[in-house]
Amino acid sequence: MAAMRTGAEYRASLRDGRRVFVLGEGQVDDVTTHPATRAMVEEYVAWYDRHLDPAWQDTLLTPPCQGGTRTPLGYVVPKSADDLVRMGRSFAATTFLSAGNITHTPAYGHMIALGVLHAVCLCNASAQQVANAEAQRASIARTGRFLTFAAGAAPIGFRLRADPTQRSSLRMVRQTDAGMVVSGKIGMHTSPAYAEDVYIGALNGVDLEGYRATFTVAVNAPGVTVICRKSSARDASPFSAPLSNRFDELDGQMWLDEVLVPWERVFLVEPMAEPVARWLLWHQLYCWLSKAEFTLGLALACAHAMGLAAHDQTIEYLLDLITDVQTVRSCQVAAERDPEFTPEGNCSPNHAHLAAGSLAMLKARPLVSEILRILPGSSLVVAPTDRDLADPALAAGLAESFEGGGYTAAQRSALLQMAWDHVGSALDQRESVYELHSNGGVPVWRRRLRRNFASYNDLANSVLRNLGMAMPEINLDSIRNAPLVGRRVVTPPPIEPKPAS
Repeated sequence: MAAMRTGAEYRASLRDGRRVFVLGEGQVDDVTTHPATRAMVEEYVAWYDRHLDPAWQDTLLTPPCQGGTRTPLGYVVPKSADDLVRMGRSFAATTFLSAGNITHTPAYGHMIALGVLHAVCLCNASAQQVANAEAQRASIARTGRFLTFAAGAAPIGFRLRADPTQRSSLRMVRQTDAGMVVSGKIGMHTSPAYAEDVYIGALNGVDLEGYRATFTVAVNAPGVTVICRKSSARDASPFSAPLSNRFDELDGQMWLDEVLVPWERVFLVEPMAEPVARWLLWHQLYCWLSKAEFTLGLALACAHAMGLAAHDQTIEYLLDLITDVQTVRSCQVAAERDPEFTPEGNCSPNHAHLAAGSLAMLKARPLVSEILRILPGSSLVVAPTDRDLADPALAAGLAESFEGGGYTAAQRSALLQMAWDHVGSALDQRESVYELHSNGGVPVWRRRLRRNFASYNDLANSVLRNLGMAMPEINLDSIRNAPLVGRRVVTPPPIEPKPAS
């Protein structure tokens, strides 16, 4: 197999002097040992180690080449539909393990680097820029270094500043022979406490040579501070919060105080995020699909555990879930088997199919969660924890209340606690709220579909030809070419004059 670092090597890389705070916890001296972060570190450790596990190699690695070498699929540069299919299967297998909650993995980082290379090429950047983007991508593939993504938007306080010229997230302080020095604050993005680098995208507002300057910043660089939201299950036990305890990526902000970004890590692109997201949106849909598949799996297990496998209404609920899962699966298959190709010759999932699948998933998500809340009945609300089941004053009574039908009280309660954690916890609400904001939600996905649907003219003119008479040629390119919806513009409230003293 091509060189792949171990989980232990990744863990060691995080002891790099980084400055990290978790809201409600204060400063984290070591993310590998702190109670708010260590479980997630171990999940990323396991991600790396799976690539070295013989049982996972056919799922996570390419078929052996002539010399027997195999490459992690997350680090492949796709050139064909078959490449996309293999990569997609690897993403599906790994994202399901976390119920779709771990969305940003080192494989996602390589998708970012592929997107940066694509975006640089699209704007006809210099040969040096293209070489730098390819060098970043190749380095990630070679070392497994963990890159995460920030669109570059400013936090709300910046966007409400009275002076419109001061509302961007970053400003260039100065240029040096070594690189660009920048200061500012970057709004919400995922896993900054666990990554080694953050790519700061085109919403950051810094322009250079007629393009938007985007950056890859090391998390441990001098002047960088990471601020993460509070954890979802700080004091809950693994029994009562089996997902929240393990799969909390901790979204956060990044503050930069005169941070030097080497020139080889500055990438000039057009001032829009879409080109960089070309492969990210595909990976994201796999995470959403895993969430839905995990929900279906829990619903099936609960139907059995609650004695409802022959109940007609329950079966109707299950069929609704199956329909949603199969719809999105079909869109992913179409995206991979009917791909697009970038100008640089790389194979990309078809975004018309991705948009349709993402819209289907966004619309289905509330109902999918609601079904799992309904299906187990009221037992979902009152299921005991492991501590309750071990309490001498409660154990016998809880056993009488929750055992039966081939399940012990502990077995049935563990399943109910997982269902609750999946659709009733802070972790579940975080995922729902975050995804509505991280890619624009339904309005932006509708516009992506509008832009990527390719058959407006063909379909309309084909219908006219069936009329058997001369008809005007229809051109509906204006529908496809409409600009994507912009970000919401906030307006600072007027400052009331202070009354005279």
